[in-house]
Amino acid sequence: MTGTVEDESRPAAVYRTGAAWDEACTKDGSPRAHYAGLMEGLAGADLGELSRRVQSHLRAAGVSFGGGGGSAFRVDPVPRILSADEWSRLEAGVAQRTRALAQFVSDVYGERRIVDAGHMPARAIESAGHFEPWMMGVETPAPGYVGGLDLVRGADGELRVLEDNIRTPSGIAYLLAARGAVDAHLPVGSPEARRDPSSAYDTLAQTLRDAAPGDVADPSVVVLSDGPQNSAWWEHGQIAQALGLPLVGPSSLFCRGGRLRVEVDGDTRQVDVVYRRTDEDRLRDGNGRATWIADLLLEPVRQGTLAVVNPLGCGVADDKLVHAYVETMVRFYLEEEPVLRSVPTHDLGDPEVRESALSRIGELVVKPRGGLGGQGIVVGPHASSETLREIANRVAENPEEWIAQELVALSTHPTVCAGRLEPRHVDLRPFAIGGPGKAQVVPGGLTRVAFDRGNIVVNSSQNGGGKDTWVIA
Repeated sequence: MTGTVEDESRPAAVYRTGAAWDEACTKDGSPRAHYAGLMEGLAGADLGELSRRVQSHLRAAGVSFGGGGGSAFRVDPVPRILSADEWSRLEAGVAQRTRALAQFVSDVYGERRIVDAGHMPARAIESAGHFEPWMMGVETPAPGYVGGLDLVRGADGELRVLEDNIRTPSGIAYLLAARGAVDAHLPVGSPEARRDPSSAYDTLAQTLRDAAPGDVADPSVVVLSDGPQNSAWWEHGQIAQALGLPLVGPSSLFCRGGRLRVEVDGDTRQVDVVYRRTDEDRLRDGNGRATWIADLLLEPVRQGTLAVVNPLGCGVADDKLVHAYVETMVRFYLEEEPVLRSVPTHDLGDPEVRESALSRIGELVVKPRGGLGGQGIVVGPHASSETLREIANRVAENPEEWIAQELVALSTHPTVCAGRLEPRHVDLRPFAIGGPGKAQVVPGGLTRVAFDRGNIVVNSSQNGGGKDTWVIA
């Protein structure tokens, strides 16, 4: 069933929902209560012009995404709105999950209590692409984290966690840029009770200071980037500028006497905290040799003179197979029931699970464990018989390299396409900033949207973009 808002006399304002759960409207086309004012305000707007103004605003500000200088970051002008009740639950769940993942990382390189207790197989950890044996037994300064979880809403209306990202999640500067551009041009006033995400920079600054080795009262902090080839290079510069920190590359750093030092503007000084935003986070390359990250950071971390945010080795928590055990982590480490549920994820390394999954592979989504940007994903219901046979053979040959998830029919949101409102699939990336004991969640996060009709991959690399996200307090 589909629904329509407004009347056909104003084509730009017509909005027909599709088969998926729609964030703004019910199946009969009526706006949900917290969207009524926005949809009414858009009814008479020139949506094509609105979209052009928002994009022009972003271009003028230099907001870009993608390596090699990137391309303009695309933002749809129709914001997503989360009610106070829903946000309260999401905020608690995102913070809870991030705290559990932080404890898991410490446990992985320490006692591995979760394995000894029989709640998780050791193979799930040791076969993870970003597991770092060189971090075993390393006691690090108080770790700080920036977590960005990917949440999706299915046909039942419940938001679930599709993936966990605490290795190098991007988006905080982009969500603030989206807020500024949309606020400047949207012909609808924002609610007075709308939550403000701009405190994200203050929270990040405090987290970086708190991560410093215990005897450092006034820590020296740098933002480490690998340069313009990084897809989030623009964000690296924005964060460094907003926090008043040096933005440095590996050529500006050197290790001496178990301490990391940096040269900035001819001045050399010790570094106490690195906010690492590099694509390279591994300590060993494919041949087992030390990477430049290991050459620069590992010894100071081992000596306890340097803290890295997010910590070295934390990529193990982003692994798509590890995702299958996060609800268990919440119960084990926090002794709490998970507030947010995961999208059901199947451990194909377990023979019984694998046999069951392969018997219905046409119903599932199959992903490479270390894949990024939607690459390598096979969506069973949308795949050809030949593709399904090929992926089934690949899974059977190397089951530890793949996971399977239940298909979620991503919710849709009104999006400006060729001057009209059309439903496009969205997810939500909220951000939690803090440490194992406490994590603060940035109000709203970044809604990501797939601009191509029917596409469920929202990544910018596949014609995706962002939306401002309002939280109504």
